Amino acid sequence: MAITGHLAEFSLAEIFQFLEQGHKSGLLTITPLPEPVEADAPRTHYVWFQQGRIVGAANRSDQRGLMTLISQRGWLGDRAATRLAQSCSLSSPIGLCFKSQGLLQADQLKLLFYVQVMQQVCALFTHEDGWFHFDSGNQAPAMELTGLSAPAVEVTLSGLRALKNWSSLKDKLPDPASCLMAAISGKPSLKLNQIEWQVWEFTDGKTPLKAIAQHLQQPIDKILKVAFRLVLVNLVEEVPMIAAPPATGHQAAPQVASPADAEPSTNLSQSFLQNLLSFLTGQA
Repeated sequence: MAITGHLAEFSLAEIFQFLEQGHKSGLLTITPLPEPVEADAPRTHYVWFQQGRIVGAANRSDQRGLMTLISQRGWLGDRAATRLAQSCSLSSPIGLCFKSQGLLQADQLKLLFYVQVMQQVCALFTHEDGWFHFDSGNQAPAMELTGLSAPAVEVTLSGLRALKNWSSLKDKLPDPASCLMAAISGKPSLKLNQIEWQVWEFTDGKTPLKAIAQHLQQPIDKILKVAFRLVLVNLVEEVPMIAAPPATGHQAAPQVASPADAEPSTNLSQSFLQNLLSFLTGQA
């Protein structure tokens, strides 16, 4: 499977969401368009997925990115690392191979993965324009793998938190008058920051986002961005606010609809559902 598109139409966060929910494996190539002031050609970035999880990333195509990171930290010389890598299986992540030989420790692998994946990939969220291409037939090379992985949703959260320019996502932010409803049972297993937890507490489907901003004494723009993140990682759903009935001086007696009054509404609902079912069946 191969997918090609434009970042102006599908944001990196949406692409990650698609790949994670589909449990996709393969290579995502991202080529940002250069800014007008930049003279150099844009650098292509590579992100490898395995069953929807991110397992590696690089900004070079020679499969030397991870080895360079190891060498830059003085843990292994470039020549020594290359020679030792020859004794590793081509199907085994080079990071785990070095760990099994006592050349790298678990904490060093975690640091490598953070620099290689979290820092590099999160920086890609700053690009508003460019091209992306996903190829499920291009599997991750062992030389670029630490053996660690992260859910795309966690990388998405980190990337959006660090994003400064939201102009490309402005039209996709929730409506300030809408509400949030929890899409999961219980509390999130993801590591949320303080403001995300505060917004999560209002996922009752009744409190509009503008009211949440007032209660938390935060700018509405900030709350909309938090809500967008929570929606994108499937923790909450955006729902329209249900208007309350107009207040009256006295409580009116409840009106009981007669069967004759209720029948048109029932017929209309059944007709709508039948038409919808016919449409979906035709699309299958």
